[in-house]
Amino acid sequence: MADKPPVHAPDTMKTAAKAAEGQAPAVSSENDISAFLQQAAAMPGPAQGGGKLIFALDATMSRQPTWDQACHIQAEMFNEAGKISGLSIKLVYFRGFSECRASKWFSNPAELSKAMSRIDCRGGRTQIRKVLTAAINASRDEKVSAVVYVGDCMEEDVDELCHRAGELALFGVPVFLFQEGREPVAEQAFREIARITKGAFCRFDAGAAQQLADLLKAVAIFASGGRQALTALEKSGNAGARLLIQQMK
Repeated sequence: MADKPPVHAPDTMKTAAKAAEGQAPAVSSENDISAFLQQAAAMPGPAQGGGKLIFALDATMSRQPTWDQACHIQAEMFNEAGKISGLSIKLVYFRGFSECRASKWFSNPAELSKAMSRIDCRGGRTQIRKVLTAAINASRDEKVSAVVYVGDCMEEDVDELCHRAGELALFGVPVFLFQEGREPVAEQAFREIARITKGAFCRFDAGAAQQLADLLKAVAIFASGGRQALTALEKSGNAGARLLIQQMK
């Protein structure tokens, strides 16, 4: 099935867009990435008091040991997001064999948390390419303020992922990647995606619940109010906002 915007039913999860069968991976050159970033730098940030945030999750079996804790932290982030006027969130997740699904846009945190509570982990390989493709397709239709991705590993072609990250950067959409654990291949890929999109990479461990909660809250604030709102949050003492600002050049 060719890459195209996912179609969403009102209350059900639908399969997200995926790459065409048999298509050769696209490899991005350093010049390509530089051109993407130059164009992305000229694009405006999210407007005050609104915004759309894509929240993407790796729901493969390797995350099962800490899944319940992660869901609790993310539910807190959704509740914080619900206090921000006009912020909408789309949930995207992958698991199992070629399963990648995207929700409708949620503005009610209770509905979003309920949708996430129905997700369980299933064995399979990572599908970060599909997450980036879904974000690109959504950005063609409307302004997306940011993408959050939470995962622990990466089992795909890093050059193809960077090419798609460059496409997303053309829309001025930063990707904030939060890695659970310390898998080095994933860290390298996540850092590069963050660099290309002018987002941020952060690592968290199973015991760092408050750190992740602060980081997710900071991203929600950025998606709603842009860098000005993030700076105000940093001045209030939020450690997550400070860490993101340090990386977002």
